Amino acid sequence: MLGLTKGLKYTLKNLTKQNVTTKYPDAPLELPDRFRGIQKFYPEKCIVCNQCAAICPTECIQLTGKKHPDPAKKGKIIDTYDINFEICILCDLCTEVCPTEAIVMTNNFELAEYSRDELFKDMRWLDENDANIRKENKV
Repeated sequence: MLGLTKGLKYTLKNLTKQNVTTKYPDAPLELPDRFRGIQKFYPEKCIVCNQCAAICPTECIQLTGKKHPDPAKKGKIIDTYDINFEICILCDLCTEVCPTEAIVMTNNFELAEYSRDELFKDMRWLDENDANIRKENKV
């Protein structure tokens, strides 16, 4: 009988507490400032230095470039930039080494797909991914 009253007392005490759960799909989650979500890519800033692909621990970044069509200008222009989010661990190393900040992390984390093939994202998709850019990366 003592156990029953202890349990009832605990239950009644917790009925008056505020809920700790959120209504996620209806209300957005408040994420920390340093949250590492999906990357956003700015192709116009990229100088094709390959540092992001070289430092990636999972080798999920594929970057190719071609010579600038104008012979007077030096350097390369971006041809393809692909990330395989199936193996990406969102470690933020690619954004840390980029000298021109062509790739930045966002607060976007919703990447659920029905097929693994849809987790392979190209340069156009990464350029359009600007829904929730972190505060310190906003230009």
